[in-house]
Amino acid sequence: MTGCAGTAKPAFPPDPPAADPKLAGMQYLYGSAEAAAISRQAWSALTFYVGEAMQGKDRRSVVLAEGATLDDPKFVPCAGKPAAAVFDVDETVLLNQGFEYDDLTGAPHRDFDDRWARWEKTGVHAVSPTPGAKEALDALRRMGVTVIFNTNRNAFNAGPTEQAIDDAGIGPAKHGTTLFLAGDDADGSGKDGRRATIAARYCVIAMGGDQLGDFSDLFAEASSVPARRAETALPAVAGLWGRGWFVMPNPVYGSALQGGAGDIFPADRQWHDPATPRKEVQ
Repeated sequence: MTGCAGTAKPAFPPDPPAADPKLAGMQYLYGSAEAAAISRQAWSALTFYVGEAMQGKDRRSVVLAEGATLDDPKFVPCAGKPAAAVFDVDETVLLNQGFEYDDLTGAPHRDFDDRWARWEKTGVHAVSPTPGAKEALDALRRMGVTVIFNTNRNAFNAGPTEQAIDDAGIGPAKHGTTLFLAGDDADGSGKDGRRATIAARYCVIAMGGDQLGDFSDLFAEASSVPARRAETALPAVAGLWGRGWFVMPNPVYGSALQGGAGDIFPADRQWHDPATPRKEVQ
């Protein structure tokens, strides 16, 4: 007797889950040796630059004055003020490993603002200095340079932010003196007002951050992705990168992560492999 042969489909393994689009940036910033090396490279260059500036007779401010433009940058005068260096906090002097781990592994579509507020209050133990930051900031202080933090963390959470910076070994940080926060003035997330407050008292000879807004709010006025990139090459400001303005790597979040394929790749630099079909891109 011959039985009926079954026609069951072969049992293929299920497709692997799609990788979180944020994973690649996190792999790079928080896990890779390359990002650590770039961070140390930036801090080393900053330390060298500040050391040279402190030996010079005519120290120059790198904070743009009121009314300045990126085409015509005028700087706050130093006029005998003590030297300072101003830094963003998140992903500049501190790596928010705890928050980003929760972002990657927690439930999707959660409210960012509420979660970030809870992080500011309770995540002080889950941060690390960016590679090279502690050594650099210690060196600046030994040179007689006041280290000041200017961050968009909320003034309501000044205490935990002070603690996070101090516990990471890169402090001291004291709100209103060496720590300035969103809510300290009416500018919201804009930092120019806080920079002006700092520059009124100090000759700011160096600034560091992971977003262009850590150097001037003027960068937020660009109308497109290509225009924003082009602003960094304007002759009047191009020489500041690595000579007063120092950028830290951050491929995880922020103003840098915008634009589709047509914005990122100029039309005269686009190439398609003639042997393979094209796919639709945004």
